[in-house]
Amino acid sequence: MTRTLAASRLRSIFTCLTLLASPGFLFASDTAPDPSEQQVRPVHGMAMHGEPRYPEGFRHFDYLNPDAPKGGTLKMAVVANGFDSFNPFVIRGVAAAGISNYLYDTLLEYSADEAFSMYGLIAESLETPEDRSHVVYNLRQSARFQDGEPITAEDVKFSFETLTTEGHPFYRNYYADVSKVTVENPHRIRFDFQETSNRELPLILGQMPIMPAHYWKDREFGKNGLTPPVGSGAYQIDEFEAGRSIVYERLDDYWAQDLAVRKGRLNFDSIRYDYYTDDTVALEAFKAGSFDFRVETSAKNWATAYTGDRFDNGTIIKEAIEHHRPAGMQGFVFNTRKEVFSDPRVREALTYGFDFEWTNKNLFFGQYTRTNSYFENSELAATGLPSGRELEILEQYRSQLGEEIFTKPFAAPSTDGKQGLRQNLRVALELLRSAGYEVRDGKMVHAKTGEPLKFEILLFQKTFERVVLPFKNNLARLGIEMSVRLVDSNQYVQRVREFDFDMITQAIGQSDSPGNEQREFWHSSTADVNGSRNYAGVSDPVVDELVSLVIQAPDREELVQRTRALDRVLLSGHYVVPHWYLAKDRVAYWSHLKHPEKTPKNGTDLDNWWAQP
Repeated sequence: MTRTLAASRLRSIFTCLTLLASPGFLFASDTAPDPSEQQVRPVHGMAMHGEPRYPEGFRHFDYLNPDAPKGGTLKMAVVANGFDSFNPFVIRGVAAAGISNYLYDTLLEYSADEAFSMYGLIAESLETPEDRSHVVYNLRQSARFQDGEPITAEDVKFSFETLTTEGHPFYRNYYADVSKVTVENPHRIRFDFQETSNRELPLILGQMPIMPAHYWKDREFGKNGLTPPVGSGAYQIDEFEAGRSIVYERLDDYWAQDLAVRKGRLNFDSIRYDYYTDDTVALEAFKAGSFDFRVETSAKNWATAYTGDRFDNGTIIKEAIEHHRPAGMQGFVFNTRKEVFSDPRVREALTYGFDFEWTNKNLFFGQYTRTNSYFENSELAATGLPSGRELEILEQYRSQLGEEIFTKPFAAPSTDGKQGLRQNLRVALELLRSAGYEVRDGKMVHAKTGEPLKFEILLFQKTFERVVLPFKNNLARLGIEMSVRLVDSNQYVQRVREFDFDMITQAIGQSDSPGNEQREFWHSSTADVNGSRNYAGVSDPVVDELVSLVIQAPDREELVQRTRALDRVLLSGHYVVPHWYLAKDRVAYWSHLKHPEKTPKNGTDLDNWWAQP
């Protein structure tokens, strides 16, 4: 699984519940005190809208097996060219798989069967007034780092300041609206906000990994390299072979193991990751028993490779587990910073060169559905023509938007029908002509400059060439030259971080409650920040305003309508050639692994599984 979507198990991004504050007293004047200074009741958890599903004193999440046995080893594979860092929070280097998930705990823990609810982990409770102008976290006095030192408010402050000044640019954007951090006592910390309409801040701060200030006091944060750090989570690094393997060992005295948010989770005594440079080799290693669990991303493999006696007799189990999480957007991403892709008409023309129907039938055994939204597989996706509240939102920007947004529903080009690809290429040709291109001697060139229309697609997975080459051949029929460059995973990561590409294949995951992370994806302030996830270089004032509206949405219905408006405007910009999605997790695993009977809406999560004794 890649960090972009599956393997990182993209964390759901949430907005928060209005707390029931204790009523303020009216004084001689007829005005109430500042709501941010009213007494606020501490709560065990928060939801974006309404009450959280799980009440105070709940024993465990419903989708877990609280009696899951502890023990055993989980063996996993990573298809990549190794790792060179144990610091997953900086832009430098390639971090070891699993390190952010297993070494570090957060203030709050999310619930996988709600849109966005979080419950106390390091923080026993939290307090926030109705206007969301600040949040206070009350830390558990039992919380400990892996070296036995207590987790204090000073550590939380250190983590925030370090991540937002020395960490990945994502953190700076994600927590941009925090104006002040105050340590009120060793187990109580307050964050004040400069933008009180950013309603998810009390929850997304709860997602912050907590690091020990005492450990980093005499170390340089950005140069940790391969020195195992002290963390706050359930696992520590047991052993590793640089770039080839890493083993995490569960702490016997993990301080949080009996909390409701941890019951039934993190069950393996040890977790081992081995690195493979080739996915075909990794698949064969899985079937031979070298590792225990595999998420299959290849439709061809799923249809043809999981056969044999071990599958027939149940030694290895093949299972497609349905999920209800947003599928996000996977596609060929245009780098609009490049002159060749600066014109949206050129980008739109190239989308007509990709034949999804042929690809799905001939390469994917008909397993996929075409993606038509950045928030696919959710109620957040824009469909049909805009109407109601969504239309009201878009009307504010009508003069800045193309008329087609209001008159033509978006649909990715299809080759269904008699004319099929031929008709699509005709449409592409007309779009290119309108953008100033013409065909000369069989090559598509700009009529004024004579510059040929050519570009390079950057890949790190050789198996994806079978998808790209038919696309390349279709574009060649228009006189467009597309070259394919295959690089190793480390070089790919570095080039993508620096936006050193014309086109890439990328998956942009989404949660059921979009918020601050949308800045990282689409806002103009991130377009030229190396390491940001604004891969396409989106820089549009309308998108900027819609991103702010999404972040500031006061309730669920308004969030849905604002997100649909954002989705529609992004689609009209033709920043990607949409690919496909699958509303199931295709997994295979050796039969000693077990999972709960109930799968939450977010889908498969190995941290909920266990090994049969």
